Amino acid sequence: MKKKLSPFTEGLRDGIPIGLGYFAVAFSLGIAAKNAGLNVLQGFLASLLNNASAGEYAGFLVIAADSPYWEIALVTLVTNARYLLMSCALSQRMAPGTGLLHRLAVGFGVTDEIFGISIARPGALEPRYHYGAMAVAIPCWAGGTVMGILAGSILPVNVVSALSVALYGMFIAIIIPPAKKNRVVLGLVLASFLFSFLFAVIPFLSSLSQGSRTLILTVGISAIGAFFFPVEYEEVAE
Repeated sequence: MKKKLSPFTEGLRDGIPIGLGYFAVAFSLGIAAKNAGLNVLQGFLASLLNNASAGEYAGFLVIAADSPYWEIALVTLVTNARYLLMSCALSQRMAPGTGLLHRLAVGFGVTDEIFGISIARPGALEPRYHYGAMAVAIPCWAGGTVMGILAGSILPVNVVSALSVALYGMFIAIIIPPAKKNRVVLGLVLASFLFSFLFAVIPFLSSLSQGSRTLILTVGISAIGAFFFPVEYEEVAE
């Protein structure tokens, strides 16, 4: 009879493909971190403590713009706000006796992909499974950033500039599938492009810092989309 794997080992197994994907994406983020003036240790800690591509990239943008600390923190918080909802969803799947430390540890390691494999498991969520996935994914994420920074320090400037484009390709790959399925999402994406351009050329708005413009656009467009195009959920019979 085949021996049943422990929840931690299953998490390790399921986290391997996630970690490999994270390494590739984080390599591009490392280039962005290098361009923002971060050294290897700073980039490593940024990725170790902030496991989110969009939030981390937004943070690097405002760091490169020499924004104040409060603005960097606020931009990162707003960009990563969706993980608050994911954490709430995961907390509802945990056994009633799960301790606070386990809940906080699981919340720290919430990413889109780890959330997906965790929430898809039947029954109560076992924190050890989540820890197994985190044990692979988070080091790959931080390690990829380190390799990107090192590459940015060694490679010629034109090569580094070319590699920087990969990050924009990743974001395009993220937004195109949902935009093709939903016209509202497509409209909001196009609106974000338009308003980003306007904020960069209109005299008063262009004088705002990068972080302030990012905050206004993120909160404003999200609020407009939620108000005018609310998502209707159908009740699922249990």
